[in-house]
Amino acid sequence: MHGSRLSGAQWAPQVPLLRDVVDLTLVDLPGHGARADEDFTLERCVAVIDEAVRAVPAGIPVVLVGHSLGGFAAMAYAATHADTLAGLVLAGASATPTGPGAAVYRGVAALTDRLGPDRMTRVNDRVLHRLYPADRIDPVIAGGYYFAPTPAAWREVMAHCRPSMLSAVHYPVLLLNGQFDQFRLGTRAYLRACPTARAEIVRRASHLSNLDQPQAFADALLRFVGEVADSAPGA
Repeated sequence: MHGSRLSGAQWAPQVPLLRDVVDLTLVDLPGHGARADEDFTLERCVAVIDEAVRAVPAGIPVVLVGHSLGGFAAMAYAATHADTLAGLVLAGASATPTGPGAAVYRGVAALTDRLGPDRMTRVNDRVLHRLYPADRIDPVIAGGYYFAPTPAAWREVMAHCRPSMLSAVHYPVLLLNGQFDQFRLGTRAYLRACPTARAEIVRRASHLSNLDQPQAFADALLRFVGEVADSAPGA
């Protein structure tokens, strides 16, 4: 699952690096991409994710990967569907969205409201083209920006998402964060809450670590998938 304001196209840099090794399903969250006409709620996110998970043929282990907003949606799913996953990757989603930690989320929503969609589109295009080569970022941008659900989405995250949601998770969990990602400040709280979790850093990467270091991000996912396979019953 992609992050806020984007769609499944966010994973364009990873698709060619993963598709020959694992089966991929790119999920658009409510209010984004193919689901742009839907209202965003975590409850609806859980239903959308469950639909994708249950579409996987029986006997094939599922590793759920979510970045930022998608990570919190994945967390909500994992908290309520304990037996459907073999592994969970939370990328750029290791901040606790309460107290001082909530400032990041409020800032994202407030900036979106203040600038409006047209100006935010121009700002995003300019910033992303400055940060990344065209061949890497243009497929992501082509997926569109989805600003309308941002305030509601982060209100949901701040109201409901906590590290304790992972306390009953019994399968491997990877907290994957960019070295310079402010959203990793609560990593220790998530590790305390989830005994099966471990943390890994993508060097020289920001919050958008899958765009900053596509190969390193894909390599981390594949290592984790290998760990999940090795820990599966009968492995």
